[in-house]
Amino acid sequence: MGEIRPRARIREAGDSALLLELEAAIDAGVNARAIAIADAVRQRDLPGIRDVVSTFHSVAVFFDPVSTDVAAVAAALHEESGVAVPRRTGRAIDVPVAYGGDAGPDLAEVAAFARCTPQTVVERHASRPYRVFMLGFLPGFAYMATVDETIAAPRKATPRVRVPAGSVGIAGRQTGIYPRESPGGWQIVGRTGLAVFDPARTPPALFLPGDEVRFVPVDSRPDIVVSGFSRTGVRLEAGTRFITILRPGLLTTIQDSGRWGYQGLGVPVSGPMDPAAQRVANALVGNPRDAATLEATLVGPEVRFEQHTRIVVAGADLQATLDGADVLLHRAVRCRPGSVLRFGDRRSGARAYVAFDGGIAVPPVLGSRATHLLSGLGGLEGRALRAGDRIPLGAAGDGLKPGPYLSPESTHGARLRVLPGPQAEAFDASAFETLQCSRFLVSPQSDRMGYRLTGDTPVLRTATDDMISDVAFVGGLQVPPSGQPILLMADRQTTGGYPQIAVVITADLPVAAQLAPGDWVEFVVCSRSEAIAALVAQEGRILALG
Repeated sequence: MGEIRPRARIREAGDSALLLELEAAIDAGVNARAIAIADAVRQRDLPGIRDVVSTFHSVAVFFDPVSTDVAAVAAALHEESGVAVPRRTGRAIDVPVAYGGDAGPDLAEVAAFARCTPQTVVERHASRPYRVFMLGFLPGFAYMATVDETIAAPRKATPRVRVPAGSVGIAGRQTGIYPRESPGGWQIVGRTGLAVFDPARTPPALFLPGDEVRFVPVDSRPDIVVSGFSRTGVRLEAGTRFITILRPGLLTTIQDSGRWGYQGLGVPVSGPMDPAAQRVANALVGNPRDAATLEATLVGPEVRFEQHTRIVVAGADLQATLDGADVLLHRAVRCRPGSVLRFGDRRSGARAYVAFDGGIAVPPVLGSRATHLLSGLGGLEGRALRAGDRIPLGAAGDGLKPGPYLSPESTHGARLRVLPGPQAEAFDASAFETLQCSRFLVSPQSDRMGYRLTGDTPVLRTATDDMISDVAFVGGLQVPPSGQPILLMADRQTTGGYPQIAVVITADLPVAAQLAPGDWVEFVVCSRSEAIAALVAQEGRILALG
């Protein structure tokens, strides 16, 4: 048993998560305590809990704000943080690494930083074990420490657009392995052939928090194995109903209610940007609430129906038509074989959802059909849909529901309610005043991961020290040094290094989802009771549909 420690601080992270903070340090003892607390909370199996995530020095608990007793969750965190915790022993894992050359293009740069030879860098990097403190950034990406301070080169000033899978990098006193090809700013010193993440494996991540890793130099670069990220096309069995994508639109993906339970392994939840609209579409066509749908952004797809199918379109009004006839939002429509669904110009909103009776029947990955583009998980090969794709549907149902459901009207902008964020103390009263008195614009550099907002007055933080990477929350308003906030959305990374001044309430996330580049957004701080009341009212309108 470990020693008894004082209770930690617990902060709200919007209306659907709590964050317990231990000492703000990258320390093995603090991290071991965070891991143990997270394990203990998971074992309690509290009602409504969606996910429990440990980081360097904190524990986040995600929950359903309508069905969960937040006081009971807070009490459990308090109890587990204030008692002795057992020291869970991690596994020892050896990682073969080919250093330098094409496999490690930054080895010479790190050697210049350290004023030593490349071989000395290799020896120092491979001479010690590294603790896995947490996973984030990408599925299976392990943040390991502590790198010898003499070779602790900082991140690159300009990140690479493409870092190959298996690349071993250094960023200050941290080291890690890129699970798949992605952008990245770490100094790349080598490469390994191990499959760092494979959703077909149990557990899918090679490394878990608390593990101990050693890098073993090898003479030749091993073949890179990144199985599980990309998958082959779906095979349609005889008799399967399906649709054909004739034109994909601007960005059309397959989304269900999201991939909960894996954020601790760096796997984002993803799911619909506008969960309310998706639920409405599913309810009106007679599907379960978590059935997979199409999500179309700004410019909708062109879809041909190969068998009799019933559909409902919800969310943004993108002027849907079926064989030239208007398709009204939130009305069930029967489609004959050969019929074609098309979309026109955007009238309001940004994201439309098409639900098919029986749902979309692509194979689930880690329990979900949601597409996460950056990590290439879910949906169809983890990507946006393309012309010629054939998408299988589930068994036809007969559970059509009557409308109507009225979506909020779009005025090319929105006023979003927020709660103070988990790092609110990094800001003073003037920052909150700026946040609430400013009108921001959604920039073109916005996507499913987040909206980059621009305003005339920057939101400045009082704490200027670098923040230890911590949990990122959907709806979180991250504030980088520029003072221009980033509103985190459905595909956000599980961790981030910027403080979150506020979090948009759950009831207003559907409103945020319907914003497009150029739209305006304002923020107003509300109370938790107001946030829950708004969500209960929203739930009531959806449940009234059956």
